[in-house]
Amino acid sequence: MSSQDVQRPICIVGLGLIGGSLLRDLATREHPVYGYNHSTSGARTAIKEGYDVSDDLTGVLQRAEQDTALLVIAVPMHAVSDVLDAICEHAPSCGITDVVSVKSAVYDEICARGLQSRYVGGHPMAGTTKAGWKNSQKDLFIRSAWAITYDYAAQKEEAGEKVDQQWIDTFTDVVRMTGMVRAEAVPVRVDNHDAAVARVSHLPQILAEVLAVVGDHGGILAQSLTAGPFKDGTRVAGTTPKVVKQMCESNAAALVGALDETLDLLQEARDSLDSAEPTIGDLAETGHRARTRIDARSGARKDSVSPIKISSRPVLRLHPGGHGWVAQLKQTESIGGRIEIF
Repeated sequence: MSSQDVQRPICIVGLGLIGGSLLRDLATREHPVYGYNHSTSGARTAIKEGYDVSDDLTGVLQRAEQDTALLVIAVPMHAVSDVLDAICEHAPSCGITDVVSVKSAVYDEICARGLQSRYVGGHPMAGTTKAGWKNSQKDLFIRSAWAITYDYAAQKEEAGEKVDQQWIDTFTDVVRMTGMVRAEAVPVRVDNHDAAVARVSHLPQILAEVLAVVGDHGGILAQSLTAGPFKDGTRVAGTTPKVVKQMCESNAAALVGALDETLDLLQEARDSLDSAEPTIGDLAETGHRARTRIDARSGARKDSVSPIKISSRPVLRLHPGGHGWVAQLKQTESIGGRIEIF
């Protein structure tokens, strides 16, 4: 085990696409990792493949408590509350992180149970349109941005209080865990995270659904003439509707704002095309410039729901708990940078 690895076992609660892929990668590195899967058949499949998995949540959490493991919550948003209740009962001293695609809603649940000093939120910007253990895979997170929240530390600093060592240790391990699966840690506070992913993850999902419906309404001929632009634009509409529903509805407030801006731009485009001299020039120019800026910042990974490559982003080598470290996190967040622990 490297000194830059997490120095305790990792317990993953929920072994779908993200949780399962994380377990596979950590096991490949021979790191102590085990997990819980709600699906008995999924758990049995994972066991047959050689992984340390159980469908007994209580037993897994009690084991994690004995191991002082890092807990990773990898269940849908609607199941987070029940999992946190189980953690409070059976693993009352473990550090906690998660991989849920919204952060404010999770943090509200954390705060309601007084778990802030044990929790560091996470969200890997990686995935596919498929779900479940059977679709999990190794190397899913390579070069992906992995959002890591630090609201608790920021709140402590603003109050002039010292950040608890347990939180610092959990934060350190979450950052190191992302490095172990070759993702890149991006610090962000929960509200800023949700506002950003509403624009670059959840809004594209809604637009893909709308585009798929409009294309389908064109009938057999339109369906037969679909090509790259349509297929690229509708790819994520292949995501299971239940997943889309949970993802978008749990970030409704931020998503509505992004939708309003989208509708304004679409209305402008519609009015321009409906004028005496139809034009789409302004939108095409503005969109091209925006895409150029994004390309300069990131590069797309194939087959990812929310693809982003950030190897060109500035790096902060952070000493958690050191002088001015929370201010450094805020500065790194403001420029979309990534962090490493030394």
